[in-house]
Amino acid sequence: MKKYFLLAAFFVFGKITFAQFDISASMGIDFVNSPSFSDYLTANYAAPGETVSSFNAAVIFSGEAGYMVSETYEAAIDVGYLINSYTSSTANGQYDINYGNIMFSLLNFYVLHGDGYSFKFGGGAGLRFLSADEKLPGTTSTTTYSSTGYGVLLRVEGNTLLGGNIYAKIAAQARYDINGEPKNNGQPLGNANEPVNFNSLSVGLGLGVSYIF
Repeated sequence: MKKYFLLAAFFVFGKITFAQFDISASMGIDFVNSPSFSDYLTANYAAPGETVSSFNAAVIFSGEAGYMVSETYEAAIDVGYLINSYTSSTANGQYDINYGNIMFSLLNFYVLHGDGYSFKFGGGAGLRFLSADEKLPGTTSTTTYSSTGYGVLLRVEGNTLLGGNIYAKIAAQARYDINGEPKNNGQPLGNANEPVNFNSLSVGLGLGVSYIF
């Protein structure tokens, strides 16, 4: 009986000893393709003869927390905040729109690690909360539109030891987000006959730091 107890204790404490957490923060650039939004800007607020680019650069801030379930599998949660904006001058005045997208994702990673480094490959899905502020030409007021959606995320990460438990992090990612049609009191951005949606495909890179313990 004592032998079985020691074996069970070894297994349990071995699991606890192996358990490993990591947290990270990063900042990067995503190139976002949102066709409906780009078409809306081109048709209504771009300069004559100008076409709003299909892919637009947006700043993204991310925080991630993960737990090593086994030697090669990590479960994690990621929270990202993407910011983008567009400004143009028209005959009636200046047009401004900026939007932010808060993105929660539950992720699963396959992990390869060695002395002072690790690589993670994986992806997941989660909810999206978008808010857009639009100021029309000739007005001083801003109208806020919002929507709730969902999306999927694929990510590859590399971590290199800087010292102690702190690692430099680089990540490449791709997202597809169904952000939906943001509304203000039931009124969609654009018009009821052709509401604007912010569904998007994006790819990007991020740099940051990780703390592994």
